[in-house]
Amino acid sequence: MGQLIDFVLHIDSHMVSIVNTFGGWSYGILFLVIFIETGAVILPFLPGDSLLFAAAALAANPNYHLSIGLFTVIFLLAAIGGDSTNFFIGRRFGIAITHHPFFSRFIKEENLASARKFFEKHGKIAIFLARFMPIIRTFVPFVAATSDYDYRSFLRYNIPAGICWVLLCCGGGYFFGNIGFVKAHFSLVVIGIIIVSMIPAFIGLLRSRMQTPKEED
Repeated sequence: MGQLIDFVLHIDSHMVSIVNTFGGWSYGILFLVIFIETGAVILPFLPGDSLLFAAAALAANPNYHLSIGLFTVIFLLAAIGGDSTNFFIGRRFGIAITHHPFFSRFIKEENLASARKFFEKHGKIAIFLARFMPIIRTFVPFVAATSDYDYRSFLRYNIPAGICWVLLCCGGGYFFGNIGFVKAHFSLVVIGIIIVSMIPAFIGLLRSRMQTPKEED
């Protein structure tokens, strides 16, 4: 876990190492990270927003010869494809997978419960909103599938969410990632991105805890 935290906080330097080591294969590696973040269900802690931001910042730097257009395409495919894979895992295996001796180690019941409450509260729009919320976005497609939600209806919200998310994160990294202050304090910027993205989930948690005592009364 310590290595993962170090990777996230210093994702700019690690991204440079990946590009220098793997060259063109870096596109495929980053595609897999984003795809697995939502598609695998069991790995919600992988970097998402910060990785897109850092990748786009490198693409804006001519020294690395990376294509922002290609990054945008592969991240979009990874986001939509990952959510779809997650959905079909939920449709095929259902809640039973959360009781499996191996998978239950990674699928935390509290995370799943939070996603279920979020989906029940917001309905269809939860599929769109969850894309911008770390952890929650990994479980909402799974919850939607186990709620017998129609896949075509799922895509109507999943595709626009993926497009907006990728354009927002990549656009931010491409246009602001190489500003002097941002480059000098990249770790703080990453922390800021994580905090901002977690605010909706934190607010939702506070509201649910405040409402629970009222309902009991």
